[in-house]
Amino acid sequence: MSDTITKDASAPAGDNSPKATPAKKEKPERVASLWSDAVRDLRRNPLFIIGGVLVLALIVISIVPGWFTDGSPFANGACDLSHSLERPSAEHWFGYDVQGCDIYTRTVWGARNSIIVGILTTTTVTVVGALLGLWAGWKGGVIDSILSRITEIFFSIPTLLGGMLIMSMLPFAGNAYSVSLVMAVLGWPQIFRIMRASVLSNKNNDYVMAARALGAGAGRITFRHILPNAIAPVIVVAAISLGVFIGAEAALSYLGIGVQPPQISWGLMISDAQVRFLAAPHVLLFPAAVLSVTVLAFIMLGDAVRDALDPKLR
Repeated sequence: MSDTITKDASAPAGDNSPKATPAKKEKPERVASLWSDAVRDLRRNPLFIIGGVLVLALIVISIVPGWFTDGSPFANGACDLSHSLERPSAEHWFGYDVQGCDIYTRTVWGARNSIIVGILTTTTVTVVGALLGLWAGWKGGVIDSILSRITEIFFSIPTLLGGMLIMSMLPFAGNAYSVSLVMAVLGWPQIFRIMRASVLSNKNNDYVMAARALGAGAGRITFRHILPNAIAPVIVVAAISLGVFIGAEAALSYLGIGVQPPQISWGLMISDAQVRFLAAPHVLLFPAAVLSVTVLAFIMLGDAVRDALDPKLR
């Protein structure tokens, strides 16, 4: 007795092969790299998000302080001695200082000098220190020895003494740009050392040897292969140093060798308020609190970047 074979009605006549199913397209695998992994980690890091929001808000305040207050920050403007040392109220959140100026208004306007000093100093220190460190680490020999000895000389200069000396020689001292220049002159050796050490640890790797074997020139090897792989620790230190430089500007202004009146600085406000702290603590507490939050925000940002760029912490 012969078996009866039932065919699929949807199959064409005479086709006894099983029905073919279309193959599913596989998604291309993600190409992993240090920078792509770092960006992905930063997006999921609450420390980076909180610090980034605070930093963005501070930058906006420093650029357009008029959006956040309509008062005048100067003594010859909307200040009134009849309001001297008045405590905070619903109309004036931070109260008044000894000259009858609104502390909230002066705090908002004081953000500009602090942010300028932080960003300008960090950019200058990073560019100068990284380029010199890249040059010394790649060239080695006499160039490396000379730059390393110069770096040691700068490390031996006390920060405050060096700042006072440089400030006394500048024809435009007493503003945010002169303070940035002083801190950049004294701060680039740290970035130099980090970049030099990173270049020394990367320049003998296999990918550099392969580029040399293929005939790549020194410039291409330096900027296309070594620099992208050696810059990560520099970025981490620069991000953390930004908050440190803002704190240093406040310290210099507090000591009288930084930003000078009639300009506004959180350090100047703290210096003016210290002698009246017991009688009117709000005059000192509010600018000091804003300064602390600003430094903390930048340090949080730097810590998040460090965690994202350090493979050992993954």
